[in-house]
Amino acid sequence: MNQLVGIDLFAGAGGLSLGFEQAGFNIAYAIERDKWAAETYKLNRDGVVVDTRDIAQISPLLVLKQLGIKRGELDIVIGGPPCQGFSASNKKTRNLQNPNNHMVYKFVDFVSQTKPKWVVMENVSGMNTFEEGRVRDSLLKLFEEWGYTVDYLILNAADFGVPQSRKRIFFVGNRLGNKMTFMNKLRESKMETPVTVFDAISDLPHLRNGHSIDLMHYNPRKRKLSRYQVAMRRRMNGEVRNNLATRHTDLALKRFSCIEQGENLISLAQKLPELVNNYSNIDNCHHWIYLRLPWNKPAVTLINYRKNMLIHPADDRGLSVREAARLQSFPDEYVFYGYLGSQQQQVSNAVPPLLAESIAKKILNNL
Repeated sequence: MNQLVGIDLFAGAGGLSLGFEQAGFNIAYAIERDKWAAETYKLNRDGVVVDTRDIAQISPLLVLKQLGIKRGELDIVIGGPPCQGFSASNKKTRNLQNPNNHMVYKFVDFVSQTKPKWVVMENVSGMNTFEEGRVRDSLLKLFEEWGYTVDYLILNAADFGVPQSRKRIFFVGNRLGNKMTFMNKLRESKMETPVTVFDAISDLPHLRNGHSIDLMHYNPRKRKLSRYQVAMRRRMNGEVRNNLATRHTDLALKRFSCIEQGENLISLAQKLPELVNNYSNIDNCHHWIYLRLPWNKPAVTLINYRKNMLIHPADDRGLSVREAARLQSFPDEYVFYGYLGSQQQQVSNAVPPLLAESIAKKILNNL
């Protein structure tokens, strides 16, 4: 079967695209306005057009013309529109006035003009309950009006081999009359033995607070690599990039040193309240603030692990970009570009490639 051709909207650093590419799709065009995310996307691929304009300035029909495809011939449109406005953790701007919340409709508009055979859209799981489900239902109705049978499901990346508990909503549909019975199999997916943080990152280089050397040798092997580590190191030659970590303050390091695996800022406040007296209301803090990741479980959701001060399981420092990329299931050959804060955000925002690949394979197997 020839590779199915697709377009990725709001592509970010390319996690969703990578998953679909690993399954066998050809993502030929991507739209991403962030400079460094677009650079990361482009430099990890050959021959893919990366459009950095605002999607509102882009003519979907001209994109098809550039690809040599007529309306209705495109195989798939995928994408993850900005989601902060739907997130339940966003207490300040979780409302319809947040401009990010309108990007999902830009996605639907692009689909309506190009008429792909399949469509996959990802967002935070909070969209399911946002405005009592009205946004979710309005999207389903719009897709239906354009001739698509669309179903949605909430998946946890940890159930698909990703070493991270990360729940996201996916809208999957087609206009070919395919009833998508595979959706129930996806819903029921459950890994008997989840991939842990130890399985994911214990072979990566030893680093210190504020580490700034990008290219490093892997941690000398004291034990057999996990199956996950073998897969992540595929095609590598003994060295790995993106070993960059935030330089934290002396106060943050002091806090780190007093927090055990599985403990967080709230735990610290109970033990040593004098170290957190600049927080006015500790009880309002999320559980992942100053969380030291346990070795023996999947990680918590990577939202912005620098701002959340996620702590390495064994070292008194934050996660490196490569460690976070491993927890998102990006292979080590996938390099992130830009300044440190951008790399950290690119990784945090991404769709885990292994999760995307699982969805893509179900679609391919049911054509």
